[in-house]
Amino acid sequence: MAHTITVNGTRHSVDVDDDTPLLWVLRDNLGLTGTKFGCGVAQCGACTVHMDGQPLRSCSMPVSAIGEAKITTIEALAGKEAEAIQAAWVKHDVPQCGYCQSGQVMSAIALLKEIRKPTDRDIDLAMNGNLCRCATYVRIRAAIHDAARTLEG
Repeated sequence: MAHTITVNGTRHSVDVDDDTPLLWVLRDNLGLTGTKFGCGVAQCGACTVHMDGQPLRSCSMPVSAIGEAKITTIEALAGKEAEAIQAAWVKHDVPQCGYCQSGQVMSAIALLKEIRKPTDRDIDLAMNGNLCRCATYVRIRAAIHDAARTLEG
């Protein structure tokens, strides 16, 4: 069945089954491979994208449920939050294997758009469900605090 979805500001028509997860539409139909497959059951966060600015696990969202929502992937990062997070990620040497990073970054950006000066608890709650096999959680939290300070000016 044909579905029309807006991804990174562009409308796309894709011919897939209604229950096809958004993740596979992004990767297989649109060639946007920055969003990763991790678990397939919305538990690891590797597939995190934004739907109308809110973090969403794309592995468990059927394309038929997207409707008119606007999807943003890691490929379309823009804005001061994205710049601050990217700089802090490098400064704090967050990535190791890198597999989880697109999901981590997408969740962190959504947090900073909502809460400009997050506490440790805010960060823990927002990042809960984003797993990192390399266990860089302490560096991720420090990088988010650093990005928040950068955004304060």
